[in-house]
Amino acid sequence: MRTAFDLTPYRRSTVGFDRLFDALENSFRAETQDGYPPFDIVRTGEDSYRITLAVAGFRPDEIDITAQQNQLVISGQKTEKEEDGVEFVHRGIAARAFERRFQLADYVEVRDADYEHGMLTISLQRIVPESLKPRKIAIGSREHVNDDTPQLTEDKAA
Repeated sequence: MRTAFDLTPYRRSTVGFDRLFDALENSFRAETQDGYPPFDIVRTGEDSYRITLAVAGFRPDEIDITAQQNQLVISGQKTEKEEDGVEFVHRGIAARAFERRFQLADYVEVRDADYEHGMLTISLQRIVPESLKPRKIAIGSREHVNDDTPQLTEDKAA
C-alpha cells in the first residue's frame, strides 16, 4: 500500500493554498508515528473541543505544551531518578520521551490545560474575530432633495 503522496502538481496549479498542502503533508507524516501516548479528541460544543492524552508516569513539570501558528505541540521528557536497592524485573509503564502534534484550524485557541490521574486535558475554543463573522447589511434608499443631488438614507426596517 502506498503511503507517500506527492502534492507538487497541485501546488503548481493553485495560489494561496500553501498552508492546506503543508497540513496535508504533515498529517501524512504524523500517521507514521507509533501512537504513543494515546489520545482522544472530543467536541464539547459548537466551537469548543477537548484533547485528552494518557500520560501516566509523567509529572506536570515533565510535560511541555506549546501553541504556535495553528499547531499544538505536546511533548514529555521523563527525568529518571535511580532508587537505591531497586531493580526492575519488568518495566511495562512507558517512560520514554514523546511528542504529539495537532494541526489547529484558524482561530482555534488553547483555553487551558489540566492534569489529573495521569490524564492531560487541553481545552480548545474557536474564536472568530467580529470582523470575520457574518453581519447583516441594512438596505438604504436614495431620496432626491430639491437640488437634484441624490442623498443616501438608511431604511429603518424592524
